Amino acid sequence: MKSPFPIKRTSSYFPKVNRRRFLQSSTFPIFLMAFPGKSIGFSAANVTELEQPLEKPLFETRGIVLSVSDLSTLDWPRRAHAAGLTTIGTHVTPGQVSEFIQSEAGQQFQKDCKRLGIQIEHELHAMGDLLPRELFDRDPSMFRMNEDGERIPDYNCCAHSKNAIEIICQNAVKYSKLLLSSTGRYFYWIDDGRPMCKCKKCREYSDSDQALLLENAILAALRREVNEHAALAHLAYANTLKPPSLIKPSEGIFLEFAPIRRSWQEPIRNRSAEGRGMTHGENLDYLDANLEIFPKETAQVLEYWIDVSLFSGWKRPAVQLPWRPDVFLADIDTYARRGIRHITSFGVYIDSDYVKKYGDPHFIDEYGKGLLTYRLEESVVE
Repeated sequence: MKSPFPIKRTSSYFPKVNRRRFLQSSTFPIFLMAFPGKSIGFSAANVTELEQPLEKPLFETRGIVLSVSDLSTLDWPRRAHAAGLTTIGTHVTPGQVSEFIQSEAGQQFQKDCKRLGIQIEHELHAMGDLLPRELFDRDPSMFRMNEDGERIPDYNCCAHSKNAIEIICQNAVKYSKLLLSSTGRYFYWIDDGRPMCKCKKCREYSDSDQALLLENAILAALRREVNEHAALAHLAYANTLKPPSLIKPSEGIFLEFAPIRRSWQEPIRNRSAEGRGMTHGENLDYLDANLEIFPKETAQVLEYWIDVSLFSGWKRPAVQLPWRPDVFLADIDTYARRGIRHITSFGVYIDSDYVKKYGDPHFIDEYGKGLLTYRLEESVVE
């Protein structure tokens, strides 16, 4: 998929600093990693020259995913632009984001993104809004069957219910018309790590296959009624890390790989490292298996390097981010070597309260500029 994100070669990606401040800054080690093996002198002339990318950045999407609370309390378009990011993904549910986008703050957010060249996408925990739970009394067969053979309205749906799929697609179209994606990419995720249907028709299909059944249907509806070139994410995450085997992705379905069960204390290329119930090697094996099913050129990694909400256990008050630029830089190299050209990270809980308590989140600049200046070198050992 051709990148819709032209890179503006402006000095805003690298704020002007003098030699002393630059050498003392946390950005300097990242800067050196971006130009390995080169001797760099720091006259005023060549600092100005290196403020801009020397060639087209390898990563076409350099994004951050933020909740409406984050977007409402900080000037995120300006921060994203200054860091060299291309894309902001809104979060959490379609209903929440729709309310924000239609508000005065949401309208200003969209104007600011357009003015600064920041793309807007919407990465959404969607199933509860696409198939409202109150419809259970009307037609229980639309909802999933549990292991005990009972239809229950707790999570997800029956992937073989025509009525469920029709309503899910109608609501996906409705929200997509409210929440326009400036990239043409859409994200409607199943319920977060929750089980899928175990009815007679569904039980032979894995959770990943059932998710892809829904995604193929949603994409067809979006291409008919919203954007004929729309693309839709298949989220490989938790119970959908295993790639689908019975259902094939339609053209326009792209992989979004979210390794929430890894550790962020060591690079993901350290295969023996233990994560959250899964080794890094297992995470990478799942990624590689999915890249056999979905196109590498459109695949996106959804990471958690700067996700304050994760490190806070999704509870407030937020903790200070344990930012590891060394792990981040090693990780993006690992992903780049697998052909990944689209990378984003959750940044939830980076809001005005976070700034008041911990100061300005300078790691945003390190994150953005690390992605912007990364160069794929030939001789790095995995």
